[in-house]
Amino acid sequence: MQTTNYRLQTEIERLGSSGQEEWFRNYFKEILESDKPYYAKSDYIALSFMELDNKLDYLSNEIKMLTHLKKRLTEAKNRGLEIAAQTLQEYGIDKMEGTAVSSLTIAPEKTKVKEEVRIKDPNKVMELGYVKFSVDEKSVKEALKHKELFEQLDPYVDVSYEEETVPARLKINKKRGASNITADTVEILDAA
Repeated sequence: MQTTNYRLQTEIERLGSSGQEEWFRNYFKEILESDKPYYAKSDYIALSFMELDNKLDYLSNEIKMLTHLKKRLTEAKNRGLEIAAQTLQEYGIDKMEGTAVSSLTIAPEKTKVKEEVRIKDPNKVMELGYVKFSVDEKSVKEALKHKELFEQLDPYVDVSYEEETVPARLKINKKRGASNITADTVEILDAA
């Protein structure tokens, strides 16, 4: 990406710093009062802001790509930990001691229960006092834990539960104080 850095653009970028507004205003006045032709001043001002747009677009695209990469790597890491745990279990191994790390253990499979409250009649629920600018679902969930409030809300809400099984995963137990372990600090077995 080829960019041009105009001085005006640089001054605009500094506006987040305290005390820069007056400096910017004075520089902008210098541009307007300069001997340059009217159209040149107009182009310079516009191009300075347009270069900022280019930078913002570039950064937005980079953020999207990095977000996608982070998501993909997180999913790959999680799947790798699950497969490693399954494989260790196949070999009957539940713990492996290390030198660079304290040990590898297996976090057991667990089940999470996800509660979903569906508001059948939002107006009635809001009349009962559970209001933000819409139904205050957090307060409704809390109220459903109390018998008298549950009975009051029951005609207007449905509660469903969804179980999610989280597979067993490899857990890396790091040694205390060993935060920067690299491949060159340990003998690596790499089947190449």
